[in-house]
Amino acid sequence: MGCDRWVMLVIPIIYALSNVSGELKRFEQPSKGDGSLSFLVIGDWGRRGAFNQSQVASQMGKMGEKLDIDFVVSTGDNFYDNGLRSVHDLAFEESFTNIYTANSLQKQWYSVLGNHDYRGDAEAQLSPLLTKIDTRWLCLRSFIVNAELAEIIFVDTTPFVKSYFQDPEDHIYDWRGINPRKHYIANLLKCALRESNAKWKIVVGHHAIKSVGHHGDTRELATHLLPILKANNVDFYMNGHDHCLEHISDTESPIQFLTSGAGSKAWRGDVKQLNREGLKFFYDGQGFMSVQLTQSNAEIAFYDVDGKILHRWNAFKQFGDHSSI
Repeated sequence: MGCDRWVMLVIPIIYALSNVSGELKRFEQPSKGDGSLSFLVIGDWGRRGAFNQSQVASQMGKMGEKLDIDFVVSTGDNFYDNGLRSVHDLAFEESFTNIYTANSLQKQWYSVLGNHDYRGDAEAQLSPLLTKIDTRWLCLRSFIVNAELAEIIFVDTTPFVKSYFQDPEDHIYDWRGINPRKHYIANLLKCALRESNAKWKIVVGHHAIKSVGHHGDTRELATHLLPILKANNVDFYMNGHDHCLEHISDTESPIQFLTSGAGSKAWRGDVKQLNREGLKFFYDGQGFMSVQLTQSNAEIAFYDVDGKILHRWNAFKQFGDHSSI
């Protein structure tokens, strides 16, 4: 099914849930002929090419070709500073279409919303009208990608954060389709994960569950979402929000926390000095992440703005067991 036809099936007013039973919308993403899967992960990027966004995009194109990627994952905060104003906002083309121009990046982009996206017209990014402008674009609040080898669950994390509702400062958030907040979150958690036969289970959200970066841990996700990830044997939780690259291992489960929020502006030297338990890698500059999966192996790599590999990590599976180096 073509990219444009996929998104045209999505009616924006249904938001996270696709039917009355509460199931998330599912999209089929075929793996390669040999059963493997490869994709890039980028977050916090949309600045019309500024703050090294264009340079990161160039390196993504080179690595995308080398790895023969199947798709791209965006971890949110897609357009700065305040999302899109409407479906006609030129920022969509100026920050996305005109930046990620490499042939290898002309694949499906799966994206969630970040807190900055909610400060604009959040529904604009969910609209199928954007897919008519660029057929790569697919953004929903929450959904599932069935990639045969892996099941990737995209979770709308912004409504979890109480401070956006209680103390929005000078920002105006587009909460259409969210209120009442508690009901929205309860429904989302209920249908976020279910039994799956996929070899690898991946969850993508904007906010970090664990991070030593500027924002640090997201308490609400640690309280409400993390127990569900553990109970369902999730392998990786991938996020943006902190403008850095990092890898943290959970000390109580096999879950790996992977931050890729360095698509443009980075916060040099802004590091939390506490909560470093399980930290395997941290980089406070621009860059992106790649993921390569087979039935028995997952390879995660982080790259800087020049395409240099900063950190590489492998996980191995055999008969459902986890091990890593």
